[in-house]
Amino acid sequence: MSEQGELKIHFADGRVLLPVEGMTCASCSSRLERVLAGLPGVDSAAVNLAAERAEVRFTGGDGEIADITVAVARAGFSVPSETQEFDIVGMTCAACASRLEKVLGRLPGVLRASVNLATERAMVTAPRGLVLAPTVIEAVRKAGFQARPVAGVAERRAESERQLDRRRRLESGELLVALLLTLPLAIPMLLMPFGIHWMAPPGVQAVLATAVQFLIGGRFYKGAIAALRGGSGNMDVLVVLGTSAAWGLSMYNLVRGVPELYFEASAMVMTLVLLGKWLEGRARRRAGEAIRALSELRPETAAVERDGVVSTLPAEALVVGDVVLVRPGERLPADGEVLSGVSELDESHLTGESLPVARGPGDPVVGGAVNGSGLLRVRVTGVGADSLLSRIISLVEQAQADKPPVQRLVDRIAGVFVPVVAVLALLTFLTWWWLGDPHTAFLAAVSVLVIACPCALGLATPTAILVGTGQGARHGILIRDIKALERTRDVDTVVFDKTGTLTVGQPVLLSVEAADGREEALLAKVAAAQTGSTHPFARAVLDAAQRKGLRLPLAEQVETLPGRGLRASVEGSALWVGSERLMSELGVSLNGFSPSPADTSDVWIALGKSPALAAGRLAFRDQERKSAKQAVEQLQAAGREVVLLSGDNSATTRRIADLLGIEHCYAGVLPAEKAEKVNDLRAAGKRVVMVGDGVNDAPALAAADVGLAMGSGTDVAMHTAGITLMRLDPRLVAAALSLSVATLGKIRQNLFWAFAYNVVAIPLAASGQLSPAIAGAAMALSSVSVVSNSLLLRRWQPSLE
Repeated sequence: MSEQGELKIHFADGRVLLPVEGMTCASCSSRLERVLAGLPGVDSAAVNLAAERAEVRFTGGDGEIADITVAVARAGFSVPSETQEFDIVGMTCAACASRLEKVLGRLPGVLRASVNLATERAMVTAPRGLVLAPTVIEAVRKAGFQARPVAGVAERRAESERQLDRRRRLESGELLVALLLTLPLAIPMLLMPFGIHWMAPPGVQAVLATAVQFLIGGRFYKGAIAALRGGSGNMDVLVVLGTSAAWGLSMYNLVRGVPELYFEASAMVMTLVLLGKWLEGRARRRAGEAIRALSELRPETAAVERDGVVSTLPAEALVVGDVVLVRPGERLPADGEVLSGVSELDESHLTGESLPVARGPGDPVVGGAVNGSGLLRVRVTGVGADSLLSRIISLVEQAQADKPPVQRLVDRIAGVFVPVVAVLALLTFLTWWWLGDPHTAFLAAVSVLVIACPCALGLATPTAILVGTGQGARHGILIRDIKALERTRDVDTVVFDKTGTLTVGQPVLLSVEAADGREEALLAKVAAAQTGSTHPFARAVLDAAQRKGLRLPLAEQVETLPGRGLRASVEGSALWVGSERLMSELGVSLNGFSPSPADTSDVWIALGKSPALAAGRLAFRDQERKSAKQAVEQLQAAGREVVLLSGDNSATTRRIADLLGIEHCYAGVLPAEKAEKVNDLRAAGKRVVMVGDGVNDAPALAAADVGLAMGSGTDVAMHTAGITLMRLDPRLVAAALSLSVATLGKIRQNLFWAFAYNVVAIPLAASGQLSPAIAGAAMALSSVSVVSNSLLLRRWQPSLE
């Protein structure tokens, strides 16, 4: 058996996201964060109470998962693991099994791996959700064997649901028993307003309260002991201190025959806290529905065409290069490229686009989309962690695990909250005792311990982020950087890169002018130099040459000149293709060509080693997007200035700006200069959002207060921009800013309530105005109210009308 903990494992992006069970309040998450951050080789750690996840970033990208899971366990929590089983084909001897076991054991995140030659099966154990089946299958393939999951994704999902259902039933059962045991103790309080005085015998009260305190409330004692062992306190410590004091004094008085008993206080507090946790759990599960909905988009099986034979395999068994058949109504099992067939795909769950998208041969498709009425043959290009769906889920989970700066302050407060409350309870007790009222001293001190709630503080920010990022993902808005989310509050300027954002980004070649009158020969040379380029102008040139059926000569020594054009050698002659700026740098005269219309973009051509005159001109036209003007109006209506940047000539840029109602525009801007323009705006006191495609605009996106990549699912776009829009609709820019403001609003509301609750409730409890039972009910409802307020974000909808 291979143990991953024996060696360093490299994580590609230097981080790992782990599920954590057993946290009950902000003190738990902040304590675990300190424990993880103190591990050797760990650069930083962030623990999210609402999402029950921990993100650990390693120094240099190297880390040991086993060490992390051990540290989590020592802190009193657990990292749930899962074991995946695979059928292995191709092993011939014990050496094969031993080698494969080592290969699997070295996979990032694997805790244990075992390979059995006799049964031809491999078992891989890892933290839940960390190691995907396609990753294991690919590793097995590279080792020279073949693997197939024994249990499909649907079976594992069903097993996970069964475990969750068992946990829910256990919690519901404990709560029901607690309510039944507590009811006889609470009845006297309920009947008193009606003038009915009844109370269970002291012995019965003791039995009922003891059962609630230690049998039902045992989980709180375990949590409190674990927290104290870790050198800090949490909600469990406060609950245990308060209820144990009430129960202990009651037992002491019962033995002495003193009539003052507080069994109903201990039992009711314990039961009400359980009720609060039960309600909170239900609300938190609703808050995480968006991620679960995305995960369920993956189909269980795929129809794979291999060697002319179509067979049904688990979707996780697919590898890049496989050809799959997707029938009408089925979900695509992986990312790919259409080989044959025409259909319309429903990508609404991935991009938020409600209308079906037409797809045909050569078009890219994404896993999880629903096929319409046509049969498609698709070549797989991305599986497992490399698929767009997995990247989206990873991006949202990463955002949910991150913390805005305000949460760091809350965590520091939560770290000292429990000891401060304990001191306040002691001071309350001593003050009332000194005033000569031991009865009130005891009840007030217990009430202070019980009513103080670090849970609401811990849930205020992460639950709002959990719901906000999930709601954004439903509508094609992926928030990667939570710190960027906080910066959107002060944004007053939105800068658009023109091409591909406010315009379609698919220019059409309108005309070709050649100084010698040989337009087709000139077009063929330019097309030859553009072969293989992905630039929009290059695609337009190649399409035009293909339509004309031109034979392209051989182009050599092709060199791209960023933001200006390119140079190449075609048929032994130097060829320069680019902007007016490039021609000016070369000293090429543009005389002899008539002025261009304002709605076209010109690309100039020069031939020869030291050309003096331009050899020709290409004229392109790019259409503005139908929703561009509305997008600009929405941003301006919200009080934000809109600025347009473009590499095009000033006439074309000004025409688009005037058409869309944009006052400020900058033309002829090179990619490297876009970042300078953004920095100039920031230096002038502006708070800037930069909107681009995430690739050519990467420096500008990074320079802005908030970078926003539109219509790109590439890794570059997702990791450069703070926010990524999954479809090409500029109205989503205003929607993304609206969602950010709404999420920040919920965070502020939650934090105000959490702080105000404790500021008001603790003095009330200390003054003797609240009984322990009322204090317990208030504490239970405080965290539920915070989560419920966050759930109101589910009502948010983008304004696309």
